[in-house]
Amino acid sequence: MPKAPSCTCLPTETISAVPVPEVPKNGETKPGEAVKIADYGLLKPSRWEAIEGLQEDNLAAAWGAWQLSCSTLKYKPQWQAVCNATNGLGTPSNAQVMEYLTQNFEVYQATNLDNTDIGLITGYYEPILKASRNKSSVYTQPLYRQPDDLITVELADIFPELKYKRVRGKLQGNKLVPYLTRAEIESNAASLNGKELAWLSDPVDAFFLQIQGSGLLRLDNGEQVHVGYADQNGHTYNSIGRILIERGELTADKASMQGIKQWAANNPGKLREVLNYNPSYVFFRELPGELPGPLGALGIPISSERSVAIDPKFIPLGAPVFLSTTLPNSEKPLKRLMMAQDTGGAIKGGVRADFFWGAGEKAGQLAGAMKQKGKIWVLLPKGFFSKQ
Repeated sequence: MPKAPSCTCLPTETISAVPVPEVPKNGETKPGEAVKIADYGLLKPSRWEAIEGLQEDNLAAAWGAWQLSCSTLKYKPQWQAVCNATNGLGTPSNAQVMEYLTQNFEVYQATNLDNTDIGLITGYYEPILKASRNKSSVYTQPLYRQPDDLITVELADIFPELKYKRVRGKLQGNKLVPYLTRAEIESNAASLNGKELAWLSDPVDAFFLQIQGSGLLRLDNGEQVHVGYADQNGHTYNSIGRILIERGELTADKASMQGIKQWAANNPGKLREVLNYNPSYVFFRELPGELPGPLGALGIPISSERSVAIDPKFIPLGAPVFLSTTLPNSEKPLKRLMMAQDTGGAIKGGVRADFFWGAGEKAGQLAGAMKQKGKIWVLLPKGFFSKQ
């Protein structure tokens, strides 16, 4: 991979203040006490020279992903100037990308509640799965569209302080009650009859497709269909890898996606009960066939090895971020300019990211094995916080 041009003359920017919440030592709180954090409140001002591996990356390879971010960010006041500054650059060189970034952005480092700067970096991918439009003896596992009776309430519409919080459920009389759990959907989904988008042959594939949030279906009639996240039933995500470790079914080093699939193949009688340990259930929608990749939370196609999912409370969606971690099951460095273009139910915290590896089996192997430590720097337009 070509390296960015050597340069010892990166400008030292004037670091503007960003509100950082006061947190108890070691991130601890009193019983029943919640730490309130302002949006992006765990980002700490940093310097270009502090970014580990910035000049080792092929920065120009991230330009296309950044332009996709700008296709929607350009309508927001904080981002208009930096997105307009991309006009006329065409296909820039590494040196031009570096110059563009240092002239238009300031550097912040992502931190955790306890003020540490190292977090968990996992991976995800777009599965390619055989499927059918019709149920048969082979294709028995449905993928459902969003149910008509699923109601989502954005709590910020009622209580502004509850930004990013929502409640999902269904009406029972004049009351909103929790929606069906995974176990309830699998055992009695009469309310979802007619909502089948497609059928898969393997419940484990359907389960992991819900975790990934998108996929490419190769139908038995030769058609290819992109499917993506439509909504979720409102229940908390529980890791089945964790429960298998706690029960002694798998060791921690085997609790990857591949390890869980192998366990499932060896334990079909235990499978359904373990899958139901995760009450969360994802519903899908069919996406336009010409998309270059799955749609992320920003509403744009995400890019293989240049997009990450983040927690939008702590990192702005669409922002360029620099990730310093290692390759899956390896100490080999992975230092790369990425775009924060997606979110995920399990992606929570200040230093937390999910690395998008692309589509297919190889990407799935890398994603399933990735559970690395890493650091994150966030690039924000100059004056970002004054335009909030």
